[in-house]
Amino acid sequence: MKRILFLLFAVGLTANMTVMAGMSTSKVRKETRFLTDKMAYELSLSTQQYNDAYEINYDFIYSVRNIMDYVARGYEWALDDYYEALDIRNDDLRWVLSDAQYRRFLGAEYFYRPIYVTGGKWSFRVYINYPNHSLFYFGVPYHYRTYCGAHYRPHFHHASYYRGRYTNFNHYSAPHRVRDQRVYHSYRRSDFGSVRFRPNTSMRPHNAPTRPGHSSRPGASATRPGTSRPSTSTRPNTSRPGTTTRPGTSTRPRPEASSGPNRESGKTSSSSRESSSRRNNSSGSYNRNNSSERNNRSSSRGNSSHGNSSRSSSSSTRSNVSSGQTERRSSSGSTRGNNTQSSSRSSERSSSSRR
Repeated sequence: MKRILFLLFAVGLTANMTVMAGMSTSKVRKETRFLTDKMAYELSLSTQQYNDAYEINYDFIYSVRNIMDYVARGYEWALDDYYEALDIRNDDLRWVLSDAQYRRFLGAEYFYRPIYVTGGKWSFRVYINYPNHSLFYFGVPYHYRTYCGAHYRPHFHHASYYRGRYTNFNHYSAPHRVRDQRVYHSYRRSDFGSVRFRPNTSMRPHNAPTRPGHSSRPGASATRPGTSRPSTSTRPNTSRPGTTTRPGTSTRPRPEASSGPNRESGKTSSSSRESSSRRNNSSGSYNRNNSSERNNRSSSRGNSSHGNSSRSSSSSTRSNVSSGQTERRSSSGSTRGNNTQSSSRSSERSSSSRR
């Protein structure tokens, strides 16, 4: 009896651990790739659409991986969480697919409502149409091993990261939410008709997995390394006009300098040397001319000072000569006066002797 109770306890504990463990990350990637590969094959997705659809399907499967066991056991709150995650996923795909592609997507329930429960187990409908699990039409997405939910809605204020990413075609006009449709109850019976839901299970317990749309992944931020896309991370037509560099502003070499880097460098070096030598010569001649002009000016000033001194000396000699001439004239005048006096005296003497 004790062994039977111990075995029942072990089985129950294992079942609880299975419910809480859910699906591993590697298993999520495999299921996501298989579903996205078949969508790309039937909807004729481009490479960029294929990569974005992989991200959206990954976020959806990762969000419901821990609650689908609760859905299979008949909990109403888990069913509500599932359809909430499904509506987020389908709305994100609406911004990636064109109008025609999205209409084909709505027509295929194994794409539009990919999970169902039968025999107490949940599975993907796509395996009904594609039973070969190893069949793939395309290669793995480029971020197959690196994407971990960086573009999930909680990191973008609960708005779609993919809105406005594709502007070269028209999208489906309005969001197509499963719970807002008139055929919701028929959808529910088709997806989980075999499940007997328990009464009074609509309230979410405190120890339940994280609600879809609220990420609790460690390090799940929008700036996670390895999630940036080479050539698809920048959205088209998001650059503002006038921000590009205008032509002609870059310092490009002239067309005539295209004879080779060595010749161009030699020409530029020789031209720079010639210009520097010309500048040095011109500066040296200019300094020499200035120095010679200064010397000439100083010499001319010296000559002008010597001329002034000679002029003063000549004037002094002229004054001396004029003074000597006056002296000679006065002396000659005096001798002439004396001679006249002596002659007058001799004439008087002669006249007196005659008398």
